[in-house]
Amino acid sequence: MNKAFIIILSLVFRTMYPSANVFAVEVAPRISDREIVEKLARLEEGQRAIQQQINDLRESTQQQINDLRESTQQQIGDLKESTQQQISDLKESTNDLKESTQQQINDLKESTNKRFDVIQWMLGLFITVALSLMGIMGRILWNQQKKLTQIETSLEAQKEELSFLKSLIEKLQALIEKLLPPRGVL
Repeated sequence: MNKAFIIILSLVFRTMYPSANVFAVEVAPRISDREIVEKLARLEEGQRAIQQQINDLRESTQQQINDLRESTQQQIGDLKESTQQQISDLKESTNDLKESTQQQINDLKESTNKRFDVIQWMLGLFITVALSLMGIMGRILWNQQKKLTQIETSLEAQKEELSFLKSLIEKLQALIEKLLPPRGVL
């Protein structure tokens, strides 16, 4: 980064001040044609080696991709099979649960029907006993009312007799008082 900055700075400086002196100049050594050819040959060999490495890397990468693809396909197949098995197990479990629930509902209905039968029988018995008691109570009340009416009639008759006797007693006392002299006189 620093070298690139220095190079850019020097280029900018040269364009702005073309007549400025250069501080350091390196003299390049002379190279012969043979050395150039040898370096080019080595460079070509290096390029071939790099190309071979690239090809090997490409083949290796392609092989890894193919292996990964096969492994992924195998895993997907296994996952599909496992998922299908789980779905089948879940369906079977759901069917078992449905049958069990239906059986429990039927048992509950049967139990409820038995309870209603018992309640109906007990309600019938209660109504019968209640009606019987009401009949007995009605009979007793009717008899009591009848006796009360007879007693009231008898009391009315006795009341009249008592009134008559009372009036007779009062008349008798008045008569006795008239016939007897007053107490202080004797």
